[in-house]
Amino acid sequence: NAGEGIWKAVVPRPGTMKGEFENNDPIGLYAGVKIKADCSLNWVNPDDHKLYCFSSATSLVFFLDAPASYLEKARMRWRKLQSVAG
Repeated sequence: NAGEGIWKAVVPRPGTMKGEFENNDPIGLYAGVKIKADCSLNWVNPDDHKLYCFSSATSLVFFLDAPASYLEKARMRWRKLQSVAG
């Protein structure tokens, strides 16, 4: 069943968590695509205290290998995606 299992045991109510990149997964942005996340899997940057939301545990684990590198590229791609949409 969708939304069940250990990774989705607690899903925040829609709109209650505000992550960077409008709750899009940083690894998705790194790859050049927007992937909305519900913020049930998240990480807070210890340097600037910003919240980042992930669409899967795999994405979060992958990201944690080199967060600064992935965030730098995700920010660049986010700006590019925003300028195309806007």
